[in-house]
Amino acid sequence: MAQVVAAWKCCWTVEIVAGAQVEVSLTKVSRKLIQGPVGTLELRLDEPRAGQDVARYCAVLCHPHPLYGGTMENKVVATLARTYRDLGIPAVRFNFRGVGASAGEHDAGRGEVDDLLSVANWATAHYGTDRLLVAGFSFGAAVAAAGADKLPLHHLTLVAPPVDRYGMNATNAFRCPVCVLVGEQDEVVDAAAVRRWATQLSPPATVLSFPEASHFFHGELVNLRDQVRTELRAALPLVATQ
Repeated sequence: MAQVVAAWKCCWTVEIVAGAQVEVSLTKVSRKLIQGPVGTLELRLDEPRAGQDVARYCAVLCHPHPLYGGTMENKVVATLARTYRDLGIPAVRFNFRGVGASAGEHDAGRGEVDDLLSVANWATAHYGTDRLLVAGFSFGAAVAAAGADKLPLHHLTLVAPPVDRYGMNATNAFRCPVCVLVGEQDEVVDAAAVRRWATQLSPPATVLSFPEASHFFHGELVNLRDQVRTELRAALPLVATQ
């Protein structure tokens, strides 16, 4: 099991949400270093606001390709983390090996699966639950899919998965509900290939299509948040209606 080797910081953040009335949401953010397969792994925890009823799940999120600037601070990953958090689910982002304060070197998706397993084991122990949710964006979606059969998953969210790389096209089944997000204007992965792969899974994945979205969902993050939130509420019986 992964061991905490350092705690960086813990703070409460205030979010002002515009709408019919102003809402102040007090949420907890902390950064930690844990022991991973080849040294330390850097984590960021986004936890529900004080006093919120917490759903009995935890979520782990995988970031896009580190050799092209991907980190746990990526805006798609951050949006997913906040979506889980606002449903009462603590969300754990982490930097793959060789990124930020995480030790090691990029391993083309192989060692990164081991990183995911270490973080997932730590998260389930830390939050005292075996109801694990995993999400990944782009390269991170491939890592999430590769690690899925080794984890006690209750739901898997894959955003812009590169289905023609990292052996993803050989995957034809998962043991939990799967949601696949497709940006129809994606300039990095083939949107039509993603849809074909998702519908051929057993059982077929839920496909959320974003007609105007590019690979990085520029201008579509609010839409992404809203659709993922609706999907999670439908798929996860223990998520409280917020």
